[in-house]
Amino acid sequence: MTAPLIDPFQRPISYLRVSVTDRCDFRCVYCMSENMTFLPKKELLTLEELDRMCSTFIGLGVEKLRITGGEPLVRRDIMTFFRSMTRHLDSGALKELTLTTNGSQLAKFAGELFDAGVRRVNVSMDTLDEAKFADVTRWGRLPQVLKGIDAAQEAGLRIKINAVALKGFNEDELFRMTEWCAERDMDLTWIEVMPMGDIGNENRLDQYWKLSDLRARLAENYTVTDLPERTGGPARYVRLEETGQKIGFITPLTHNFCESCNRVRLTCTGELFMCLGQEDNADLRAALRNHPGDDAPLEEAIRAAIRLKPKGHDFDYSRQTVDGRVSRHMSHTGG
Repeated sequence: MTAPLIDPFQRPISYLRVSVTDRCDFRCVYCMSENMTFLPKKELLTLEELDRMCSTFIGLGVEKLRITGGEPLVRRDIMTFFRSMTRHLDSGALKELTLTTNGSQLAKFAGELFDAGVRRVNVSMDTLDEAKFADVTRWGRLPQVLKGIDAAQEAGLRIKINAVALKGFNEDELFRMTEWCAERDMDLTWIEVMPMGDIGNENRLDQYWKLSDLRARLAENYTVTDLPERTGGPARYVRLEETGQKIGFITPLTHNFCESCNRVRLTCTGELFMCLGQEDNADLRAALRNHPGDDAPLEEAIRAAIRLKPKGHDFDYSRQTVDGRVSRHMSHTGG
């Protein structure tokens, strides 16, 4: 049981993204509907079960753990889990513990996150306009997030801003957001909107802004140099020579990045999704709960799931329809 996790296409699985809750204190228009029905709390893995699940993956070779949601920091006592993962950082088995957050709770938890061994945090933020921020998040308030970013930087956390590229919404803020991040020594990654879940009256095609177009606009103002580096995720990076900052592009629609996929996603209920853009999943919760004193069945369930990992996703907007749509919301799988 010590052999590393290798999928059918000879890709080593070293990166686990874990959703610790489907709940969020925002209702971003591309992520969920305004009136969401969340899972009963009894269906969620307990913090102790999350520890056991993640520890098993780490024992099988996972070296990077990203905690997501929903909004991970709204889960009660979540810092207990972060502190429990510190032992794997101390042993060297885990190379990085990080999270993606909307930033609303960072002012409260930044210091504790740093003490637990977190060094990098991704903050999802699509606009610097306070009114537009309230519109796109429905419930969010920009000053609260900016205060959280301040607290995180003061605590020593490296911040990367993740922005979803939305046509007609933040196109006019491309250079403003670039310059703001450069002034604060923060990297910036743009993400193409993905066809996931019923989001009510919003239209995916109306939202879709190709990142190849966004990059071309950047090149009008900056010298853009491709970078070979990877951070373990799907982003491709460039450097803006005039500012020295990194700009990332996550392009599931215009460039399928599946050939180097090294990650799987665990939901807060113990489902393992081997691909963000496919419906296939494996129930790991049963193996976990039915064998409380024996991790061997859980390890075998994980290996069986990895053997089913597909070559790639099917997201496609090219035919002017939202092909490859998956029914679950992004908040269910983990951002």
